[in-house]
Amino acid sequence: MQHAARSRIEEMIQKAEEELKEPFRAAEEVERIRTRQILDVFRDHQISYRHFAPTTGYGYDDVGRDTLEAVWADLFHTEAALMRPQIASGTAALSLTLFGLTRPGERILSATGLPYDTLLGIIGTGKDTPPGSLKENGRAFDLVELTPDGRIDLEAVERAMTPDTTLVIAQRSRGYSWRPSLMPEAFQPLADLLHEKYPRVRLMVDNCYGEFVREKEPTDFGADVCVGSLIKNPGGGIAPTGGYVVGSRDAVERVAWRLTAPGLGRELGSYAGDYRVFYQGLFMAPHTVCQALKTAMLAARLFENLGLGSTPGSMEPRADIIQAIRLETPERLVAFCQGIQAASPIDSMALPEPWAMPGYADPVVMAAGTFVAGASIELSADGPMRAPYTAYMQGGLTYIHGRLAMAEALERMADTGALNLG
Repeated sequence: MQHAARSRIEEMIQKAEEELKEPFRAAEEVERIRTRQILDVFRDHQISYRHFAPTTGYGYDDVGRDTLEAVWADLFHTEAALMRPQIASGTAALSLTLFGLTRPGERILSATGLPYDTLLGIIGTGKDTPPGSLKENGRAFDLVELTPDGRIDLEAVERAMTPDTTLVIAQRSRGYSWRPSLMPEAFQPLADLLHEKYPRVRLMVDNCYGEFVREKEPTDFGADVCVGSLIKNPGGGIAPTGGYVVGSRDAVERVAWRLTAPGLGRELGSYAGDYRVFYQGLFMAPHTVCQALKTAMLAARLFENLGLGSTPGSMEPRADIIQAIRLETPERLVAFCQGIQAASPIDSMALPEPWAMPGYADPVVMAAGTFVAGASIELSADGPMRAPYTAYMQGGLTYIHGRLAMAEALERMADTGALNLG
């Protein structure tokens, strides 16, 4: 029976790959364009071994750090960048930005509904608000939902604007929701509205999971600030930690003052490790993102062919690396994540089970056998234990590994009786 199941799964994968030839080719074309961009910027800044050298102490005149941030600013076409290993995660980068760009008595408006679960404690929503939240520090928060077809509702944003609104935020990725992720160009109308009618108000885009998926970034379409994590797309699976903020010089400096101290900002901050991993990770990012996209497309097509829903669809253009698969039962969700874990190079012996993960509203089952702990650009899958039991899969350093992991997940689901392969 097991041999028959494996043969059936291989047939399913080969069929899906044949159907995905054109989407695969499109992803590879974006990889070519973005790699050329990075190569040109590296050559413009004459990157050499001296930029890899570690520093200690205050880190004044750290050429590796300062040049790396100049590279980031050039790639995102912004005035400045803050790219630091001291920023612990994408959530930490977002927190720095939200506090840095607002003052007590001011209001933040989300134009894309409720943000990702881990931001709720920062904002101060929910029953278990931790000390030090934006709410406790005098910042108010409002939100407007996307339109039913997944677009930013400009009319609703205008109705929600108040005299004390100084920051509008938008989340590019879907988070734990079924809504579509947003293309970089989707932020242009919102940016135009704010710049024309509300010049004091900045637009901040949470860019996590979206970097290098398309030919351009939200800052190319008017976003004042973009924020993300280096253990997601832009670290290329090599960066061991860190986060980034890119945008206008004034905005980035204000965020830097939150990271270090007012008046010191980006001038301070050494790194005794090796900057090479951040340069090399960035150079590898378009290729690694392409591998992750192809893995996501394969997963979507396989489950679509089994009659289960996915977003984005396997043939649809993509705005980020996340693949949502509606598995419909808790048994399927758990078995899928267990199959992904079993196919991981690290901790393959672990058996994921749902647990009450800090920062999440529901128990979460999570598979993440990664070389860098928690790196979402490496193949992982997770989902909250609530209907319709959707698996959110992302990453994949190589497509071949993603292909093997899909076979393992399907086999696990079949073996446990959670899924009939037909």
